[in-house]
Amino acid sequence: MQFDELIKYWSSLDEETKNEIEKIDDPKEIEDRFYKNLEFGTGGMRGIMGAGPNRMNKYMIAKATKGYADYLKENYEGDISIAIAYDSRKNSREFSKTAASVLSAENIRVFFFESLMPTPVLSFTVKYLGCKGGIVVTASHNPKEYNGYKVYDENGCQLVPSFAKKLIEKVNAVTDLKDIKKNDFDEEVKCGNIEIIGDKVLDDFLSEVKKQSIYEEKSDLKVIYTPLHGTGNIPVRRILKDIGINVSVVKSQELPDGNFSTVRSPNPEEKDALTLAIEQAKKENADLVVGTDPDCDRIGTAVKYKGEYKLLTGNQMGAILVNFVLENKKDSLNAKSTLVKTIVTGELGADIAKKYGLNVVNTLTGFKYIGEQINKYEKEKDKEFVIGYEESYGYLVGTHARDKDAVVSAMLICQMASYYKNQGRTLIDVLNLLYAEYGYYLDLLDTYLLKGKDGAEKIAAAMTHMRVNGKDLLPDIKMVEDFSTGIGNLPKENVLKFHFEDGSWLAARPSGTEPKLKIYYSVKAENMKAAQARIESYRSVLNKIIEG
Repeated sequence: MQFDELIKYWSSLDEETKNEIEKIDDPKEIEDRFYKNLEFGTGGMRGIMGAGPNRMNKYMIAKATKGYADYLKENYEGDISIAIAYDSRKNSREFSKTAASVLSAENIRVFFFESLMPTPVLSFTVKYLGCKGGIVVTASHNPKEYNGYKVYDENGCQLVPSFAKKLIEKVNAVTDLKDIKKNDFDEEVKCGNIEIIGDKVLDDFLSEVKKQSIYEEKSDLKVIYTPLHGTGNIPVRRILKDIGINVSVVKSQELPDGNFSTVRSPNPEEKDALTLAIEQAKKENADLVVGTDPDCDRIGTAVKYKGEYKLLTGNQMGAILVNFVLENKKDSLNAKSTLVKTIVTGELGADIAKKYGLNVVNTLTGFKYIGEQINKYEKEKDKEFVIGYEESYGYLVGTHARDKDAVVSAMLICQMASYYKNQGRTLIDVLNLLYAEYGYYLDLLDTYLLKGKDGAEKIAAAMTHMRVNGKDLLPDIKMVEDFSTGIGNLPKENVLKFHFEDGSWLAARPSGTEPKLKIYYSVKAENMKAAQARIESYRSVLNKIIEG
């Protein structure tokens, strides 16, 4: 379909869509909305909300769901059921209802959460209810303009490439948006084809989380918690209350708000997302600040240390958490015990795991690959999953979910802080002790936001430049791993990893869900100053390549 024809087609879908398109007077905006379809990747799709094929809207949701229904009916016989959850973003409930209405029209039974619910709860629910898959409408930690659609398999794991490829083919085969059938949501609820999920599922999820509890001795730990207007408010506060943690919530960020009006972006990886929580911590003299993102799969933390509140990175928290879990589970560890992390996650946690005798397995970026390993271990019985994490503030202990889980993470982080407080230490003290034992690690992420068609071309050009120049890109590069060629048993992915002689590395990866190029640095040195100097020398080269 030609560009003008595509705009005319979308304008014919409904009056609201037509009016939105007609009000756009920026040619670049029109180009960005219509030059391609919003990509349905291995984990689903994510994008800015609005009219057009390169935007998140009810028509793209319907298209994705029709493709998903066709995929399910081709791969499963008999009765098929799907669980659906959503977060606090604008249109999340409406998009979820659209998905449910399309599935119902395809004679697929739907279990639907009536209220917003964390992503890890959906992951748990799929297997708990015996569904063949699941859908979460969320854009996770992205700014308010975004929404997304994630698809899960029958184990509650996001689809990995081997299965996602077949689904993507089905989604791409849906070409006429007007032909997609939808049943009336309310009528389908009345007749039972769409079943509202009750409170028992969340109760049982929290019971499974509680089984991972490690330390419940009393302490005077004081915690400030913010759900950042998202889904974590009820489940996180319930689990922390159950284990006796003294929690004070940030009232202005307690309730759902799709505008995320108190933050620039509801991303606990970013310092300013926890600003209000830290201000409250100062007033209340709290020991710890924790914040979860809108779908409650990521968690950020700040620790009171020498009168100031210091933020921990995802790599630092991962390493401390690994140390805490293994220190307290050492008597139950065996030759099968395994830690799973991604290829862009730092090495300190892996080094700690190896000291405790664990197997360390590296996966591609994305928690779906960690979930895939859990499925594999349960089937083949050759390994046992203990803990998995990625540098982007996502952790999982236990196998109740197949996705990162900020509910179990919040519980364990607070128990860990209590455990060490009763020893007269903070989490920063523990981190410094780990550095003293294993060496100083500095991990850093630079993110380049490159929007639109021009941005996509710039990202591609930068990756090509780094790929072509390889070992000559920087001094002391020992080896270059190009994951697009396939390495070991890992699927092919557009990632480059440059290894240095001393064991340090850097990696380049275009985001699969946002118009971003990500550069990961992991440097091991004798101290912070030396590590920072090394990273700055690398950054100066990479900046010229990407910005040029």
